[in-house]
Amino acid sequence: MQRILLTTALAALIFAPLGADAQDVTDWPAITEAARGQTVFWHAWGGDPRINAFIASVGDDLQARYGVTLEHVRLADTADAVTRVISERQAGRDSGGAVDAIWINGANFASMKDQGLLFGPFAEDLPNWSLVDTEANPAVLVDFTLPVEGFGSPWAMFQMVFEYDSARLPEPPRSLDALRAWIAENPGRFTYPQPPDFLGTSFLKQALYGVVDDPAVLLGSADAVDYDAVTAPLWAFLDEITPNLWRGGRAYPANEPALAQLLADGEVDIGFAFNPGRASAAIADGELPDTVRTFVFEEGTLANSSYLSIPYNAANIEGALLLANLILDPEIQARAQDPAVLGFQTVLGMDRLSSEDRARFEALELGVATLAPDEMGTGLLEPHPSWMTRIAEDWSARYGTGQ
Repeated sequence: MQRILLTTALAALIFAPLGADAQDVTDWPAITEAARGQTVFWHAWGGDPRINAFIASVGDDLQARYGVTLEHVRLADTADAVTRVISERQAGRDSGGAVDAIWINGANFASMKDQGLLFGPFAEDLPNWSLVDTEANPAVLVDFTLPVEGFGSPWAMFQMVFEYDSARLPEPPRSLDALRAWIAENPGRFTYPQPPDFLGTSFLKQALYGVVDDPAVLLGSADAVDYDAVTAPLWAFLDEITPNLWRGGRAYPANEPALAQLLADGEVDIGFAFNPGRASAAIADGELPDTVRTFVFEEGTLANSSYLSIPYNAANIEGALLLANLILDPEIQARAQDPAVLGFQTVLGMDRLSSEDRARFEALELGVATLAPDEMGTGLLEPHPSWMTRIAEDWSARYGTGQ
């Protein structure tokens, strides 16, 4: 859902952290009062109508409860918002910035945190933070191997699942090796979004997990190992499957919605997404046939969290804090997990909720295509952000010419 920030010159800039003392994040009554009447500009991926509708509904709640207006600035690439904050820093605009909140993770989060471009730490001072179970789910404290340290508030959990139409494909390939063989036997029936699209690069990382000798090397910097030796099996895998991809590997869908449309149109037999409930939601909306199901690889699939972060120079920090807290409200979290809405996985711990709030989640129907929690298998840790940057660049050099 995000593109990595590839600008090397900008990534090389080093700044001292700012914003940590700009606001007393523990004085919630004062924050609530100061936020009234503000307009919060949340820069978030806008490529999915369901997500856009969900964000609009959160805006309705933010207005009704706190008198704060939410404007969804729809991004094609999260890097665009990051670049804007960097530009404002370079111009000396250390307050009154245009970006109040960002839906972020991965290399973009790492870049902003390293450069001191984030307000905080704030997440663990939010009133609703007590509902987040960090002991049972420590992944919410780490983003792509990097400690979050309160500079982002987790609001959704994701794990890659593959989607297929069981009417056309009764038994899907449940490992990378099985997928490799299936692609060879069924040319033109599989593809992935074109890197550096977030989902497309995620497929490359998933494949790298499946071919690397020691997956532990992926949790450290790509610069700390023999990168060429580690990635050589990945390029061999891609060289093998590319001629048998959709359109012979000469073109790729732009993003997740485009890949989903190919599956809906029957142009491919297997798609994938980071939202385990996406297929069920699409079935409920009549966008996919009710024979579509999901599966995960036997060796596991990538898993991560999405965060809401606040730039150091945000014009409406108080309103952004209210947004970050509101999105952790059990009512909002249950709405996001409802397959009829989004199907996102909650970051809340059920044992930390009231009986009334637990009932909200227990009443949810997972959906016909959604795997039960005990069927999700192993969630693989996202590699260090440097791997995403390097393999996306190398993919473009190897396969992107003329695309």
